[in-house]
Amino acid sequence: MTPGSQRPDDTTAQPLRSDAERNRGRIIAAARRVLARDGLNASMASVAREAGVGIATMFRHFPTKEELVAAVFADRMDAYAYAYAYADAVATALDDPDPWRGFVGYIQTACAMQAADYGFADVLTTTFPSAKAMEGRRHEALEGMLQLSARAKAAGRLREDFDSTDIALLLMANAGVVNATGGAAPDAWRRVVALFIQSLEAPARGPLPASPDHDALHQTMLRTRPDGLTTMEPDTTS
Repeated sequence: MTPGSQRPDDTTAQPLRSDAERNRGRIIAAARRVLARDGLNASMASVAREAGVGIATMFRHFPTKEELVAAVFADRMDAYAYAYAYADAVATALDDPDPWRGFVGYIQTACAMQAADYGFADVLTTTFPSAKAMEGRRHEALEGMLQLSARAKAAGRLREDFDSTDIALLLMANAGVVNATGGAAPDAWRRVVALFIQSLEAPARGPLPASPDHDALHQTMLRTRPDGLTTMEPDTTS
């Protein structure tokens, strides 16, 4: 039987549910492998091929790529370190009695998460409007990060002109380095992060250019393309 060959009105309802559950698991497992290898630009068609299911079956389970990515990474946003917990990394940093050490530790942990998985490298810099749980965790992490930066500034260790968009820019830059260097230079990201951290420490050596507009940066995180779609919408062109 080919994937997705049963119709909703088939009389074998129980096998259909079993097949559907099995197909969903295969799709998520395949998506983990494909996203880890190719990042968020991977097409839905490539995930379907990896899972061995038809594209129609894929879209029945996950009508948009956004929903598929949310399913793949939902668990990773709720565990620490090797389970890729972004919000928990911020909470851990806030528990550090040394404001600067906590701030630096947060940056290093977030960037290490990106380096550990190419697919995850882009997740921290992409907004998923319909993935409410994931966005809730992201907002929680943002609030914590603002507390981290305020504490580090109050301690005189973080330059005064630091802006919250600077973290987003760092994560975007780090994702680019991780995806570009891959296995050829797997530790290149560490130097980029160290350079960035040193540039943030007070006293500042010179003024910074103006921060990007927050709304404009948010639109960038939505990954809007010239054709009006976002990379989280179904890609049926390949």
